[in-house]
Amino acid sequence: MNWRGGGAGELHDQIEHSTAALAETEAHLAELATTRKVIAELAPTGTEPEPPELAAAYRTILKAFNQHPDQELRARGLHELLGMPTNDPSMNVTRSRLGRLTRQGFLTQPGRGLYQKRT
Repeated sequence: MNWRGGGAGELHDQIEHSTAALAETEAHLAELATTRKVIAELAPTGTEPEPPELAAAYRTILKAFNQHPDQELRARGLHELLGMPTNDPSMNVTRSRLGRLTRQGFLTQPGRGLYQKRT
């Protein structure tokens, strides 16, 4: 490579380009670090206890399944059994809770939308 004339100019341009790319990458990494901190503050860590009203809702659901261990229930049937409102928003919350209890191993899902106590 010729260090005089065009070669040095090319090398200088590459250095400027690399320096700009490095600065851009460092700025992006700083943004990612900030985002990670915000998410860590907002996302539950799993070590914090659930609010009492949430824990009570899960206990109520599990109690119903414990009282009817062989029965397969849908969210609507569970709501009717417990005397809870059967409007869509309430049932969507219950479906979410049923899914969580299934993932945690308390319930099984023998069919689509059906839940049963794990035996």
